[in-house]
Amino acid sequence: MHDRAVRNLAKLDTTQARITRIFDAAAGGKNNFLADKDTVRHFDQVTPAFTNAARAVLQFLTRVVRHLAAVEGVDQFMIVGSGVPSGFSAGHRLHDIARRASANPDLRVVYVENDPMVVTMAQATIEPFTDLVRVVDGDVREIDEMLREHVVQTFLDWDRPLAVLLLSTHSLGDDEYAHYVVKRLRHTAPAGSFLGLLHTTFDGIPAELLPAIRATLAMTLPGLAIRSREEVAALLEGLDLMPPGLVWVPQWRPDERGLACADAPTSSGNYGAVAHIP
Repeated sequence: MHDRAVRNLAKLDTTQARITRIFDAAAGGKNNFLADKDTVRHFDQVTPAFTNAARAVLQFLTRVVRHLAAVEGVDQFMIVGSGVPSGFSAGHRLHDIARRASANPDLRVVYVENDPMVVTMAQATIEPFTDLVRVVDGDVREIDEMLREHVVQTFLDWDRPLAVLLLSTHSLGDDEYAHYVVKRLRHTAPAGSFLGLLHTTFDGIPAELLPAIRATLAMTLPGLAIRSREEVAALLEGLDLMPPGLVWVPQWRPDERGLACADAPTSSGNYGAVAHIP
């Protein structure tokens, strides 16, 4: 993992937009470059809901983590990219939310990220202030190696239930491998664990906007995985989905005022679900 991190950092291209940094820029964060901000502007010109959709995703993640920590008693999380956008204000990142919601003051969180800038910034701004959070370089497209990573194996207790939040489904373009990733995670996690999933879709986009959006993606984010609701549901087949099931992210247990995309959930552009692993 360390060797791969060094290689990735050496290949860091600030002129090429990356989905994790685009999301960071759309959410109002600072861990991004001009190319990422330009991509957000391009998308906002095509569909003004893009920035609002990023807020809806952040709010969804907040609700998921809070519920799992407070109601389900989860006290260890593995959050697979990107759970650390700097759009979260200080004291309101996912590990902060989990810690406040949990009855266990020793709750642990491992963030797995594959963008070298995101990894470096998160390690510099999170790890020095707590012994209960780690940020590691890993890639869900190398799921077996990711799960063998030393910190992932030793910092979390794999003999007790935990929550795995898979947020980087956008990088899983091959359907067979995407199914393998979900299967690998559900079989690796101990009984009583939870698997959360976030996935981008074109389902709610008006037909007249689709050509422009596809063209923008082809220029800025070639290879981005987009799936329909049926295709996302297939990834979760056989899992026990917590209510309300697989829904648009603003519809997953809404509990706050100022909910982004509340009046038009399809404009969030993302489905979300949380499953219980028996």
